[in-house]
Amino acid sequence: MGPIGLIQLEKNHGFAGGYNLALSRITAKYFVLLNSDAEVTEGWLRPLTNYMDDNPDVAACQPKIKSYNNKDYFEYAGAAGGYIDKFGYTFCRGRIFEKVEKDEGQYDSKADIFWASGACMMVRSDAWKKCGGFDDDFFAHMEEVDLCWRFHLAGYRVACIPESVIYHAGGGTLPYDTERKTYLNFRNNMFLLYKNLPGSKLKKIILLRKILDGIAAIMFLLKGRPSSFIAVRKAHKDFNKSIDSLRTKRETVKSLTLPETGNCLLNISIVSRFYLRGQRIYSSLGI
Repeated sequence: MGPIGLIQLEKNHGFAGGYNLALSRITAKYFVLLNSDAEVTEGWLRPLTNYMDDNPDVAACQPKIKSYNNKDYFEYAGAAGGYIDKFGYTFCRGRIFEKVEKDEGQYDSKADIFWASGACMMVRSDAWKKCGGFDDDFFAHMEEVDLCWRFHLAGYRVACIPESVIYHAGGGTLPYDTERKTYLNFRNNMFLLYKNLPGSKLKKIILLRKILDGIAAIMFLLKGRPSSFIAVRKAHKDFNKSIDSLRTKRETVKSLTLPETGNCLLNISIVSRFYLRGQRIYSSLGI
């Protein structure tokens, strides 16, 4: 093992900004992003590097991510690879909303996915630089979804390689059920939709998400969680304040986008599938 370098930052730049600063000082073919609350298994890196070596059109890949606290189950943040529906709701092979599946080998095949988890992902450095790395303004949460969307628009693929396994405790950056995390998730979801949606769908999807998020905020109130209601309102208020900067970023995304990659979202509503049709595990979705 070579020498280990320590990069000290003068303040907390968040998950996104911290990685951007650190990786700007590193020269390598691949970057590995690994959370501090993860436990790796023997030989976990080799399947990832082999796949990246054999598939130069892949910008990023992730291992199978299982729960550190309940090791028979997938972990919420990534599981066996992430996807996004037409309204911007994210889900995984192995996890839809709060329903986390037991790992019984059902997702042990390599798969093209929409997003790789920031808890553990290997990224091709050339693709990282071409697509601009993480968006600092996200601070934390969903920045990897935003980046992977840009990878797709630029013509790359993203994959899950389940021969590689890690365990993730989860909630290390912020506990899952906090006002701050609720705020960041709702705000950043609007950020990534505005930046990356094709022009033909932008206004419609943004309007529908505002309605759906309003319903979610009311549900928080009905469940006795007024602080989460306030977090959603603040998220949308700050999204509206950020429109000018988001328009500039949207133009940058357009410059990356290839003609054949403009619409790469799944044409389903995971909310409808999960709550109305009762399709609560990934394999039941038929995709």
